[in-house]
Amino acid sequence: MQYEGVLKKMQTEIGHPIQYYMLFESDFLNVNQVLDKNLKIEFIKFQCLNCGNDRPIYRQGFCKTCFFEIPSAGDWIMRPELSTAHLDQEDRDLAYEKKVQLQPHIVYLANSSNVKVGVTRKGQIPTRWIDQGAHEAIEIVEVPNRYLAGITEVALKNHVGDKTNWRTMLTNNIVDENLLEWREKLKQYIPEEALPYYLDNKSETQIEFPVLKYPTKVKSLNLDKTPLYEGKLKGIKGQYLIFEDNTVFNIRGSEGYYVGLTVN
Repeated sequence: MQYEGVLKKMQTEIGHPIQYYMLFESDFLNVNQVLDKNLKIEFIKFQCLNCGNDRPIYRQGFCKTCFFEIPSAGDWIMRPELSTAHLDQEDRDLAYEKKVQLQPHIVYLANSSNVKVGVTRKGQIPTRWIDQGAHEAIEIVEVPNRYLAGITEVALKNHVGDKTNWRTMLTNNIVDENLLEWREKLKQYIPEEALPYYLDNKSETQIEFPVLKYPTKVKSLNLDKTPLYEGKLKGIKGQYLIFEDNTVFNIRGSEGYYVGLTVN
């Protein structure tokens, strides 16, 4: 089987385990069906996810020009506390920013390598947790805009992590945590403006990933340095493909790379 197209974040579907899909312009691949098969990845060219041009990818699947111009790559994406649409203040495109920022957002706890706090739009639950490789997660607050979620995250990350150790996540060297207890412990640090939105009726969500074998020591595949790679696929976790020789490939980190895939 052969596929060709630009890499984008894998789409997921709830199941036991999670189902993963690579979507291309005129085809798709259920990646779960490739487990225990050889997968060859060949880099062909760049294709910016915004302009479509063959320019080196700078960040988030965009070329450098697009990254610094388009509204979907504004600083408030990575730093929700910088959101200003609720004040009617524009960053790059107020209509776009209102559409994204002025909707319900969730502040959550997720355990992928350790317990961490994060923010996402309500409609992205549980997709966001799956993308981070979290095997368990729980909601803390549901607020009406991105700014309130952002200031809540900033307040809580003084008392809990806000980063995932991707190597620990991929080797599965993790322990279960009682996220209900963590949520209750952190409640006292929630900003006053967000406290009315505290969720005390949500239970932990458990997530099962399709992994046959975890790597013992991960080696990251970089298509810039290794434009052609072939290996036996042994698992999918977060947005990573895990291969038998301990190589891991971050699909999300390679968005905008146009590749050929061969399954045999």
